[in-house]
Amino acid sequence: MVKKENNTDQLIAHILEGIEEVKGQDIQLLDLREIDNTVCDYFVICSGTSNTQVNAIVNSIQKTVSKSIKDKPWHVEGTENAEWVLIDYVNVVVHVFQKHIREFYDIEGLWGDAKTTTIETNY
Repeated sequence: MVKKENNTDQLIAHILEGIEEVKGQDIQLLDLREIDNTVCDYFVICSGTSNTQVNAIVNSIQKTVSKSIKDKPWHVEGTENAEWVLIDYVNVVVHVFQKHIREFYDIEGLWGDAKTTTIETNY
């Protein structure tokens, strides 16, 4: 069990690194482990200012994770219009939104029971 936690922590660290590399905004980490019947352990949520930046964030995450820990997402969807892209790493699901779409769907509100950590950025 310790190995899985350590791998998950590493995965999250590299996902965050990928987001920060291209200045993804308003990064939140939602810990879903205490909630019954969830599909994964964590959500990482962030915003981009345009579909170009959303795609850049998605590409940066995949490149950083692949290079660092040789992990590939199980599934990616939403890249066609890049308003809401979901990257599924099984234990960790990443949501990359354009700001107005994020506000509309309010994932953080839907998962209000989750323990939420705001990731501080230096930009």
